[in-house]
Amino acid sequence: MPTILSLQHLKKYFESQKAVDDISLSIEEGQIFGLLGPNGAGKTTLIRMITGIFYPDHGEIFFQGKKFDPIADVRFIGYMPEERGLYKKMKVGEQAMYLAQLKGLSHREAKEKIGLWFERFGMESWWNKKVEDLSKGMGQKLQFVTTVLHDPRLIILDEPFSGLDPVNSNLIKDEIYRLAASGATIIFSTHRMEQVEEICDQIALVNRGKKILDGTVTDVRSQYKENLFLVETAAAASLPSEALPFTLVNQSGNKLYLQLGEGQSRNQALRFLLDQQLDIVSFKEMLPSLNDIFIKLVEGTPVSRSFETKKDQL
Repeated sequence: MPTILSLQHLKKYFESQKAVDDISLSIEEGQIFGLLGPNGAGKTTLIRMITGIFYPDHGEIFFQGKKFDPIADVRFIGYMPEERGLYKKMKVGEQAMYLAQLKGLSHREAKEKIGLWFERFGMESWWNKKVEDLSKGMGQKLQFVTTVLHDPRLIILDEPFSGLDPVNSNLIKDEIYRLAASGATIIFSTHRMEQVEEICDQIALVNRGKKILDGTVTDVRSQYKENLFLVETAAAASLPSEALPFTLVNQSGNKLYLQLGEGQSRNQALRFLLDQQLDIVSFKEMLPSLNDIFIKLVEGTPVSRSFETKKDQL
């Protein structure tokens, strides 16, 4: 797929602080891209440069194959910030019409698209409600609609599921998938790692203004694997105490938690278990979660938690 957004050596300073320190990224069309990092990592500053709110002190941004023009290109971008920007005293319909026309839609186009989105999200009866009377979740749905109704090619969502119940979270998630399938590119910023693993194709982790990793979710998890495996047997297993071709980290009933060391292979381990006449139900590698990797890289703690913690999650 062609690249829709390329960031080349971006830097942004605030007095003596380096908010963004030499970050380069490339995002393809139709991708759902996760931008991750702890509070104060530089994510918001980076997003504000992508949307033209801030200008970089160094480096360049290329959008749709040419140098980014904040004035001309803003109509192709939809940005839903974590700090919501709705006008509380306006009615919902008026608010949606106003924001749609700011993005360049005519009155007729805006009304037609708002009608379609309101119907899709079950918001038809909201037109004359005041924004201040909406719950947090209702406001979140309205903010999402006003972000995407002008059909932007690049959609930036900062914590889009905040305040939503599971039903509406799934509704927004389905729309993210649909928009990406139709060719839109999504930059998705959140602190909830389980959502990133589920939704995103590719991720980048930033900390203290620097990019510390990027890649596909699968590749990143594989990069930090520690050769940990879970073996489930039909009945409780009994193994010899010596000459094991692996380290038996823990055993709980019919579940064996093992780790392979240097020179030890999964085939060798599986063959040994079969030679013990065990009825093996499953043999699977336990890749670290993005949350484990995030904590390791940001806080310097081990990737893998204890097996006691991991086995409770299975």
